[in-house]
Amino acid sequence: MKYQKHVFVCTNQKDSPKKSCGAVHGAELVAAFKDTMKERDLLPAMRAQPTGCLDVCGKGPSVIVYPEGIMYGNVQLSDVEEIVQSHLVDNQPVERLKLDF
Repeated sequence: MKYQKHVFVCTNQKDSPKKSCGAVHGAELVAAFKDTMKERDLLPAMRAQPTGCLDVCGKGPSVIVYPEGIMYGNVQLSDVEEIVQSHLVDNQPVERLKLDF
């Protein structure tokens, strides 16, 4: 596997009255993850990048972390530091943000 952890952040924009991750702050989340990961010297072993729809619009903004496949919902900019430290560094998913299906 190329990356120890790979973070995908929904940045999808919808032309509808439904909630859209990208319209909320998807692009800002991508930038925050990249900045935080860079500050902690996690790059290039880990990566954050934008993605299209993760199909949980009503629970967005959504983020998924691989290789575990843990999906987070309603992620705010203030949650980025916690996700990076807890999940990416300490390998402990952030339970309060986890979406269980």
